[in-house]
Amino acid sequence: MASKTCESKGKEDWEEESEEENWEDWELWTNPIEELGDIVDVFEIEGLKGKTILDVGTDCVKPLYIALKYEPHKIIGITLDKPRFAGNIAEDSRLLTKTEIHFFVCDFFDDAKLAKILKKANINGKFDSILISKTLHHLRTGKCIARERGGKHNHREDEKCCIYEFKEEEIFERFFKYGEKVIVYEWFDPNEKDNDKIRGKGGYFTMTEWNDMLTYLCTNYRVELFRPERYHLTMKKLGETMEKLNRGDCICFCVEKT
Repeated sequence: MASKTCESKGKEDWEEESEEENWEDWELWTNPIEELGDIVDVFEIEGLKGKTILDVGTDCVKPLYIALKYEPHKIIGITLDKPRFAGNIAEDSRLLTKTEIHFFVCDFFDDAKLAKILKKANINGKFDSILISKTLHHLRTGKCIARERGGKHNHREDEKCCIYEFKEEEIFERFFKYGEKVIVYEWFDPNEKDNDKIRGKGGYFTMTEWNDMLTYLCTNYRVELFRPERYHLTMKKLGETMEKLNRGDCICFCVEKT
């Protein structure tokens, strides 16, 4: 009897330790499902079957879920930090779906490397859609705005102390160089610091940055908002949208040229 008790206790301890050690691995698979729940309405309307998708800043998991449900023709994911299991997903997905899935380590601003990737993946012309999920706030190319926020600012060599200005005109012009439509999903929390930064190009958007970006977009493009509510975004609706963003923590919208 004592032996069984010891065996049981040992097993429970092992299970607890395993769950704690593997929690981050589980989140790699469960978080994308939660995020897709906020994006699903866009996919339903766009009809992705037979289409091509560029997933910028891919987590390498959402493409598999998208392929299984919506059957696009091809998904190309690019990222600066490709997970160790990316190759397995790309290879083994062939057993489950006809969608071609390919992942590459590439900076979205590296035109030369992108051109090689598109040639290798047999992508001619533009992608039907560009998906940018929880990555838009990393695509900062402007000056360091920490100087303006805190006066004198001595840059660290790795620049992790810096937060760069987001240039919406430059970024979205670049998106439309490679895609017909842009699907944006962002989670944010104004009260939390985003530690997922690469050379300072990070930090959640502030409400002021959201206001500036959405003002530019609905003035120059057609913008369909899906989260926090579904409607066509116009300047008349912008104030209402900002109020909703102040009360929430995510936004999802689709942008296309008029």
